[in-house]
Amino acid sequence: MKQSTLSKILLFWELFIGIGALCGGVMMLIEPTGKIWNMDLMLPYFQVLPFANILFQNFIFPGIALLLVNGLSNGIAAYLLIRKKKYASLAGMICGIFLMLWICIQFYIFPLNFMSSIYFVFGLLQALTGYLLYKRFGV
Repeated sequence: MKQSTLSKILLFWELFIGIGALCGGVMMLIEPTGKIWNMDLMLPYFQVLPFANILFQNFIFPGIALLLVNGLSNGIAAYLLIRKKKYASLAGMICGIFLMLWICIQFYIFPLNFMSSIYFVFGLLQALTGYLLYKRFGV
């Protein structure tokens, strides 16, 4: 596979995941109770986490975490890739690993569901694309 093809695939994952995380994080901050989006039913699941009685009474902390961990990091990785900076592929690979770790926490918190499972696969594909781009072209 050519470098430009791998770069385009990695950029797709970074933008798709990053923009989705930004939208989701902003939604959580705009309406921290989650009632408008029927997310309030998910809050009890967070109670298995440490500091749940402080951090997970609403969606403010999860929204900020989503913005930083998956939104901002993918935005930076996409910027690096667009600007053809060294280690841009590694940044994309790390973002894919972040997403898989994020989803592993969701596997612990929530019952098994399609959305978490498919996003784990997305993270895996992003990490693999970044790895291939780095190994083949050192970008």
